[in-house]
Amino acid sequence: MLARQDVLSTIRMVREENLDVRAVTLGINLNVCANPDPEKLTAAIFARIVEKAGSLVRFCDEVSAKYGLPIVNKRIAVSPVSQLLEGHTVETAVKVCRALDDAAEKVKVDLLGGFTALVQKGMTPGERTLIESLPQALTATKRVCSSFNVGTTRAGINVDAVKLIARKIIETAEASRASRGFGCAKIVVFANMPEDNPFMAGAMLGAGEPECVINVGVSGPGVVKRAVDRLVQQDPDVTLNEIAEEIKHTAFRVTRTGELIGREVADRLNIPFGVVDLSLAPTPRVGDSVGEIYQAMGIRLIGAPGTTAAVMLLNDAVKKGGAFASSAVGGLSGAFIPVMEDHALSKAVTDGTLTLEKLEAMTAVCSVGLDMILLPGNTQAETIAGIILDEAAIGITNRKTTGVRVIPVPDAKLGDFVDFGGLFGSGVITQSASPEGAETFVNRGGHIPAPIHSLMN
Repeated sequence: MLARQDVLSTIRMVREENLDVRAVTLGINLNVCANPDPEKLTAAIFARIVEKAGSLVRFCDEVSAKYGLPIVNKRIAVSPVSQLLEGHTVETAVKVCRALDDAAEKVKVDLLGGFTALVQKGMTPGERTLIESLPQALTATKRVCSSFNVGTTRAGINVDAVKLIARKIIETAEASRASRGFGCAKIVVFANMPEDNPFMAGAMLGAGEPECVINVGVSGPGVVKRAVDRLVQQDPDVTLNEIAEEIKHTAFRVTRTGELIGREVADRLNIPFGVVDLSLAPTPRVGDSVGEIYQAMGIRLIGAPGTTAAVMLLNDAVKKGGAFASSAVGGLSGAFIPVMEDHALSKAVTDGTLTLEKLEAMTAVCSVGLDMILLPGNTQAETIAGIILDEAAIGITNRKTTGVRVIPVPDAKLGDFVDFGGLFGSGVITQSASPEGAETFVNRGGHIPAPIHSLMN
């Protein structure tokens, strides 16, 4: 039985604190669409998505209206498209990407993920074809997102795949020059990629998932920030463990709310409910920032000594509160730090207090990794590959997911301002303290072996 105070608290979170369900994501397995004929393949993909997702947006809107809780994005995640491209050409890969985009537009979802290849141990011809198609495919579409798994704790890191993907990121930026390299905002490179992630650009439907499934991503950085603010106002000398306890309780309520929404949408679609991803995913709006939570804890300048510890505290408290609220927790689950999508983090980068190296340290203790980072247009592919390898190493060694989403903006220089609008936000061009020097290491290629603690059998 819900207490009256719990109901009032949830209403306040929605009305005043920017609580929302960030994403309801429908997973669809496309393997049944496999066909050696490109025309039949694309037609089957379009038909299956329209069939399975035709009612998704309508049901989400109905559930949102019923509970008065905004559902910001309705999304689709499909099984890795590279599996359908064995024996096909780059031209076919582009056609498939367009079919995915057309289907997403037809059913009125915001984004579709799963233009994906799993290359942690090697690349099949189909996976290489998909990677080679990136510049054309992502420039020709609006809603399709692409992701890659280049390493796991059990397999190590595929350096050859990282090199190729880094080159294609550069080429995608150039191909989408008219939108300042926005095509790269739809590419993320993972280590230890989860199979049930509802968040873009990394959503896909893994091999162990049902034929169709609903996964939900909740987000409430504004709610957590206000909770910490209230606690500090009540007692300016509040301790960090008391702050952690308050965040746990808040994450519990947020997770309960998200799961309620997800299960009802799944019931209406008559498909299983998968997981609730209890991540704190910010938006560019003031009051909906993860960075503001660190400031509320006492980190006056984001990037200052102590910032990484604050990230760890927040991430752990969110996981503990969410895990108590639901037995169906999955995805990425924790605190995100997408620089462009968080106004406080973006400002810290602009002010020079938050550097790429500090962000990298923060990724060792939070969800995901270097996310929505703007780089100069002349950034070398080897430098991007080095950034990916560093992040993958952090994830693999720590048995966690890490990812990289960087955008080399054509013709842009250090300090230039770029605005993508909407959820993607804005920010300034930054770069590594050493923008070159990794070329020889990266170009050796091959494979970085798995760490010794991968031998767990």
